[in-house]
Amino acid sequence: MTLTPLLTAGLETALNRILYRDRGLKAARQRLNGKVLQLRLQELSQPVTLVFSEHQVDVLGEWQDRCDCTVTTRLSLLPKLRDRQQLTGMIRSGELEVEGDLQVVQQFSALVDMAELDPAEYLAPWTGDIVAQGISNVARRGLQLLRGDLQRKQRYLTETLTEEWRVAPGQLEMAWYGEEVDALARQASLLEQRLQQLEAK
Repeated sequence: MTLTPLLTAGLETALNRILYRDRGLKAARQRLNGKVLQLRLQELSQPVTLVFSEHQVDVLGEWQDRCDCTVTTRLSLLPKLRDRQQLTGMIRSGELEVEGDLQVVQQFSALVDMAELDPAEYLAPWTGDIVAQGISNVARRGLQLLRGDLQRKQRYLTETLTEEWRVAPGQLEMAWYGEEVDALARQASLLEQRLQQLEAK
């Protein structure tokens, strides 16, 4: 997937609304002033470059200059960047590769974490506060129901594959199989030692 000007413009508008509207985030934004953060996502053929200034962030698909920090990860892991506590674990596990100044991605994570991501706030100017809050609550409940339904279906599928259809082995069967393989490997090693002793005689 390539980055089109429309995609970068949409992302830029969203980030500026979320990160640059709230005056309470000014101190956190100041730390990123003049910094360049590049995101290399496995699903995109070109990187996304975020250029931070005092009043806005520019999102660019083409950037030839130096970057303060380059982050390589997958698109599905981007929401985890909101949680500063998960950054270190993601780097250790290899889910997130960071080149350059680690503080830049930490400061970006802190800024996103502090930003209010309440849909009602963005709907209110068009629909009014009460309607916006109602829509936001319905959407939140709908997402919770959908997430619960997906988790339940995933559990049913797992139980069907392991218990009813016997397509995949259960956890106990896998543990038993592992122990049997280890025991067989030990017996083969002992047999090999005996053969070597007999050949030596």
